Amino acid sequence: MPSLSDLLGLCKLKVVSLILLTAVVGMFLAVPAPYYPDLMLVLAASVGISMASASAAVFNHIVDEQIDIQMSRTDQRPLPQGKVSRNQALIWGVFLGVVGLGVLQLFVNTITMVLTFISLIGYAVIYTMYLKRATPQNIVIGGAAGAAPPVLGWTAISGTQGIEYALLLFLIVFIWTPPHFWALAIYRVEEYRKVDIPMLPVTHGLAYTRTQILLYTVLLLLVTLLPYLSGMSGLIYLFSAVVLGLIFLMYAIKIYKNPDDNKIAWRTFLFSVNYLMLLFTSLLVDHYWLIRL
Repeated sequence: MPSLSDLLGLCKLKVVSLILLTAVVGMFLAVPAPYYPDLMLVLAASVGISMASASAAVFNHIVDEQIDIQMSRTDQRPLPQGKVSRNQALIWGVFLGVVGLGVLQLFVNTITMVLTFISLIGYAVIYTMYLKRATPQNIVIGGAAGAAPPVLGWTAISGTQGIEYALLLFLIVFIWTPPHFWALAIYRVEEYRKVDIPMLPVTHGLAYTRTQILLYTVLLLLVTLLPYLSGMSGLIYLFSAVVLGLIFLMYAIKIYKNPDDNKIAWRTFLFSVNYLMLLFTSLLVDHYWLIRL
């Protein structure tokens, strides 16, 4: 029998934590300040969305087992190490998905359950089983599933009311995903080439990928202004979005101007995670700031 730590190792808990943060921010933004959403509803939605996200991660591990064995970034995962069998992982993934979706249906609402199910299928099946191996635009198209959590959080509290604001949050995460992941792909390009995964640096070269990172980062900076321009947020968020965006842009420029320094790509990848965390945290702080600047 695998240990609990081995089963949790299949769930990509760091990724799930980031997903949960964006979902929870969506929940709180769905309620006009200074009011708060029902905390039991927030808890139920958080449990359901987290379990469904963990389920998608488990299926990703199962499908990518042979790839993971060949990559130094992933060869210590429970499946390549033989700590968990494929059947055990499959049962664990189904359990997480069924329970997570069940919690959403029973304690949240149907629309959130359905959208979460679509996101799970989008990542675990459409992205992992097809797009990842079919096109260098895999992370762009598949990024829609990873960008869904703020919308899921919003619908968990308010249904479809005001959902156009949730779609702004979706757009931010959607545009953030390519420069975030392509920075990692540059750093790990030889490993992706070894396992014949058509990531952009493998199919189109490093120079082209660096240019795309720069362009997407510029676009991201512009897109992050939309919550302020739409009246969804105030000056606290605007200041945070501009400062964080300019720092991200600085990293993208460094990648573009230093083609022989792969460590910059790795530092950009790490910063991009903190960037999204801080950006969404600033949305929450701004939302409950009693005296708008």
